[in-house]
This record gives sequence, structure tokens and C-alpha cells, in this order.
Amino acid sequence: MKISTTAIDGVAVIDLERREDDRGFFARTFCAEEFAAAGLEPVVDQCNLSGNHRAGTLRGMHLQVAPHPETKLVRCVRGAVLDVIVDLRPDSPTRLQHVAVELSADNRRALYVPAYFAHAYLTLVDDTEVMYQVTGRYEPSAERGLRHDDPALGIEWPLPVTTISAKDASWPLLTGAEAVPGPLARTGAQLQEVGR
Repeated sequence: MKISTTAIDGVAVIDLERREDDRGFFARTFCAEEFAAAGLEPVVDQCNLSGNHRAGTLRGMHLQVAPHPETKLVRCVRGAVLDVIVDLRPDSPTRLQHVAVELSADNRRALYVPAYFAHAYLTLVDDTEVMYQVTGRYEPSAERGLRHDDPALGIEWPLPVTTISAKDASWPLLTGAEAVPGPLARTGAQLQEVGR
């Protein structure tokens, strides 16, 4: 694996180091020892797979807060997505800044998402699947979110959003950095797990 840092501290892009022969290739996609050596939290408690029918499907922006924060390792195993994360760490100098990375079955790249980052992706092609390795488990009471189209975030999505859950479309807009306290505001309806 090749672990590359980004402009936002704690975020990393993971590329494969392929070993090829006449059969094809072999590559390690995760190693707890290598993650720890790079200062990353090993992400192994749970794995999730998300299937998406159409290009333009958006999932997110989700995160979990204390006492159930999640760290994620996200990889597209079929198709392609633009994966975007937003720094919501309370004292971070890059708070509300984002990193956007194209993940695809072709580039086999993964994005390491630290705790307290909101995470979303937009499918770029039909029939796309995304795999997540996460710490902890999904806890509805700890889930928070941001609107993908919030002007305060300045995210440029490459395609129109054509499919989104009601929950993800209804996260509140930010009115400034002070509007994002540690435990983000939420409504009772947003506590339900509706197709994360």
C-alpha cells in the first residue's frame, strides 16, 4: 500500500502496490500495522457495502459524534464515485474545509476518513458499489449530517444529484462556522436509519 497525506491533517489516500504476474495481480488493501505506523487508526470493526443503481445518486453527508465517533476507510469496488469529506473537528485549523477524491473500480484507491469528518459520495456511473471499513457500529442517536449543497461548504459536485434520501436532503444549512457545534443539531426524524 502507498499511504499519501492530504492538505487536511489526518486524511489519507490509500493506493495499491500491485504485484503482477501472468495470473493477474495481488495487492494488500489494508494492514493494521502499516496504518498505525502512518499515524492512522486501524479501521476493522465493521464492513459495509452500498449498492447504487444510477449515476447522480448521493449518499451523505454523514458522521457520528461522541461517544460513537466513526473512522472510515472507503473504497469503490464497482463503478466510480466522487468521495467528499468535510472537517468538523472543533479545534481544527481546517474546520469546514473539504477533500474530494475520485474513487473507482479502475483506480482501486481508498480514502481514509478520520472521526468527526462528514462523509458523502456521488455516483459518477450507473451500478456503483462502495465498501466501507469502519470503527464501531452505526448508532442512530449519534448520527449527524450536513447538506451536500450547503453554500457554506463550497463543494462542486461534477453531476447533478438525481437520487438522494429524504433524510440527506433535509439536513439543516450552516449559517457559519459557529453553527456547527460538536454535537450537530438534529431532529427526531433524522435519528432513523434510512439507507445511510
